[in-house]
Amino acid sequence: MPDQKKYTNKLAGKRVLVIGGSSGLGFGVAEGAIEHGAEVIISSSNPERLQKAIGRLESSYPSAKGKISGHTCNLGSQTEAPSEVANLFSKVGTIDHVVFTAGDPLVVRPLEEWKLSDMQQAGMVRFFGPILVAQQLKKHLTGGPQSSYTLTSGNIAEHPRSGWLLTNGYMTGVYGLMRNLANELAPIRVNVVVPGAVETELWDGIRAAGDFEKFKEGLKSSSTTGQIGAVEDVVHAYLFLMKDQNASGSVVHSNSGVNVK
Repeated sequence: MPDQKKYTNKLAGKRVLVIGGSSGLGFGVAEGAIEHGAEVIISSSNPERLQKAIGRLESSYPSAKGKISGHTCNLGSQTEAPSEVANLFSKVGTIDHVVFTAGDPLVVRPLEEWKLSDMQQAGMVRFFGPILVAQQLKKHLTGGPQSSYTLTSGNIAEHPRSGWLLTNGYMTGVYGLMRNLANELAPIRVNVVVPGAVETELWDGIRAAGDFEKFKEGLKSSSTTGQIGAVEDVVHAYLFLMKDQNASGSVVHSNSGVNVK
């Protein structure tokens, strides 16, 4: 007689959409969901990157090849993003969980240099994108507390830095967005993961700028663990929020202990 699987099979057979799933944390979430038996759909604004990510997932999980797919969705255009999101969901159909990890290069500049159009663009993917997605959820999620929508903020929301005004503002706004959506979409569950520093492809610009090792050492010294977060660790926060039907309106941190040092 086989062992029971009361805890490890909560995502088995579920359909999970990871928006921003072609790289970084989103790709890790896709991996984690597949390992838990889910069917995974990923989206990306870049068709080439999307196909490469699907290929990588199929190579790593050959037994799940028929349960991995993807669609493009460009959240960066103020004029096209609404139709892009609607089109994505029309292709995806009914799903059980949506995880939003999409991001674009972080813009850091002095307060005086921000133009209004730049301010608006800075929030397109990370703040307005999640709202556009939320508008589709009542029609496409299976519904009830077994369904969830998980957002992504950033530790900058609690640790302001000079030059990070817009990023800080939008990431802080995601907290309030999550709490309100948890009410508006109830009984669908809505939560947010707040990662600290995690080395992903978004750091490519920092690598190219030089002094990358010094940058990393500074991050390590500001943590209690003495290390930078790994994708495969932070992914567990997303998996937890999908699986725990008692979690809604929750903020889950995975930040190497920087909040207490």
